[in-house]
Amino acid sequence: MRKLLAMGLFITFAATSVVHAQQDPQYTQYMYNQNIINPAYAGTQDGFNITALYRQQWSGINGAPETITLSGSTSIGDRLGVGLSVIADNIGPVGETNTYGDFSYRLQVGEKTTLALGLKAGLTFFDVNLNTVQTTVPGDPLFSQELNETYLNLGAGAFLYGTNWYAGFSVPNMLNSTHLDENGLEFGSETQHYFLAGGYVFDVADNIKLKPHVLVKGAFDSPVSFDLNTNVLFNNKFEVGVSYRYEDSFSGLIGMNVTDNIKVGYAYDRVVSDISVVSNSSHEVFLSFGLNFPRKVMQSPRFF
Repeated sequence: MRKLLAMGLFITFAATSVVHAQQDPQYTQYMYNQNIINPAYAGTQDGFNITALYRQQWSGINGAPETITLSGSTSIGDRLGVGLSVIADNIGPVGETNTYGDFSYRLQVGEKTTLALGLKAGLTFFDVNLNTVQTTVPGDPLFSQELNETYLNLGAGAFLYGTNWYAGFSVPNMLNSTHLDENGLEFGSETQHYFLAGGYVFDVADNIKLKPHVLVKGAFDSPVSFDLNTNVLFNNKFEVGVSYRYEDSFSGLIGMNVTDNIKVGYAYDRVVSDISVVSNSSHEVFLSFGLNFPRKVMQSPRFF
């Protein structure tokens, strides 16, 4: 039964890609993982920052999506930011790894407002091994293929921010590609995705901050989706929040600043979409590490 579910899951994704193209991985804790989706974010924080994230999509389904991301960035002088981001995404017999160098340039557009413009450049490594998938059609040429391909990928973004707010727009993959084409049916095709994100930090009481965020996302030939999120930060140490993903899930989030340099977080998604008949939950954890360098003038503390 688990193999049948995995097979059905893969076929569903493959069929969807024919019409809408393959969707990029989704993240519940995107506000702590912005370097992955927007290269302009690189270097916008003091010092050197690195974040690792693991997401298990649709827990309990064999072959369901699993995503690991690793990103790091630092500022060079007063204007430049550089970073590295890696995304490893797997679903059933299909694996995709994206590696990018991130570059940003910051412009002071107001007394407390900065505009960062960024570029991504890297490679996509695509690996599919369909001959491991059981099929009811013996000898089907589609399910006897092994594919290993490498593609160039480019992206761009903008990130506008002040002391207690931000807004960003990005297209992290600007080049189209088709990984597997069988008799005109395209499997694993990719198209441009866009992300529009924003957030604000409210001081609602002594040592209590309210942090609403929003993320609008989609492919240019697919329906738009969005995430709404609100976190509450206590004593700059402990954080709890709730999130809603349109027609997909409700989430609970929890985070903690273990030290001044280390932050950990966990998100539980309660799935309410059609796939909830076979899986009703997803899980996500992240670990963030920051190392501040001595500066003559330190920026104001940031909470995004």
